[in-house]
Amino acid sequence: MSLLKSVDAKFFHDQIPYKPMGKYAHFLTIRVTESYPLFQTDGELNKARVRAGIEDPTPISRLAMFKRKQSTPERLVGRELLRSYGLVQADECEYNVKFAMNNPDCIIYGFAIGDSGSEKSKVVVDTAFSITSFDESHETFTLNAPFENGTMSKQGEVTSRINQQDHIRPQVFFPSIVTLKDPTEASFLYVFNNILRTRHYGAQTTRTGRIRNELIGVVFADGEITSNLRWTQAIYDCMRAENTLYLTDPLNENDVMTAAKTAITHLMAEEFIVHTDLIGDNFQNLLNEVKQLTGNEDGIKAILQTAMDESKAYFAAYVEKPKKSTAKAGA
Repeated sequence: MSLLKSVDAKFFHDQIPYKPMGKYAHFLTIRVTESYPLFQTDGELNKARVRAGIEDPTPISRLAMFKRKQSTPERLVGRELLRSYGLVQADECEYNVKFAMNNPDCIIYGFAIGDSGSEKSKVVVDTAFSITSFDESHETFTLNAPFENGTMSKQGEVTSRINQQDHIRPQVFFPSIVTLKDPTEASFLYVFNNILRTRHYGAQTTRTGRIRNELIGVVFADGEITSNLRWTQAIYDCMRAENTLYLTDPLNENDVMTAAKTAITHLMAEEFIVHTDLIGDNFQNLLNEVKQLTGNEDGIKAILQTAMDESKAYFAAYVEKPKKSTAKAGA
């Protein structure tokens, strides 16, 4: 039974295929920081020295949001939902410890368990970059750990538990394309829902790291599309041309979304692949339908159950090892 009415069924497979079949669904996402998240390696914020725009050759340093910083929180949200609705038991599938291999998380996002088997992720996420430069996108905080009386001293001794840490500022924008290879309708909705629901990314996710995902469109294609970096550079050029690229104040979100839609439309016009773009107004019907489906219990149950059935069928056909016969010869 089809769950979506606003998208042509030709973009989806009836079942999860074993071999790559050349269907791609690209989720066009703008990740907006709403607190002070941390994307770091070895105690320092991740950053890269790159060209400012496609047209603007000025080199700048940009904050970088590595791919696992994006995909891991999203798949954990999906796993939480599967447990919440009783489709996966807590003791049968534990992330990075013991994969059950037969549920949507394992089949769609992949797993590797040594000699027991592996499944390549059908979700492709690459490093995302901030539109603004590193200098305009972060600030340094001094952190302390006071005693229970609220002061930094005890019995005349001052604690040395004081440290400094760079944090990413609120209202920093990371354009990110999340690609789902060979989607079924259920796997498409499963990944879509995970992106919409995920709210925390990066280190210390219980205390900070609040990020909102704004989807501006979906592109169905027979191949991969432009990179996150090139899309970010194109957005930078658009905003610079419209004089909306404020370097001393947070970017205006409406200006960012407008530039993001314009930039991706121009970039898609340069592609050498067959593609159907649902961007801006053309995307609204699909977004509304997905929100209606995922916003009620019957709808989310239907999505999760269908995704679960497809994953179990894939597992039985292509992952599960054949059981050895115990019958005696000639019996």
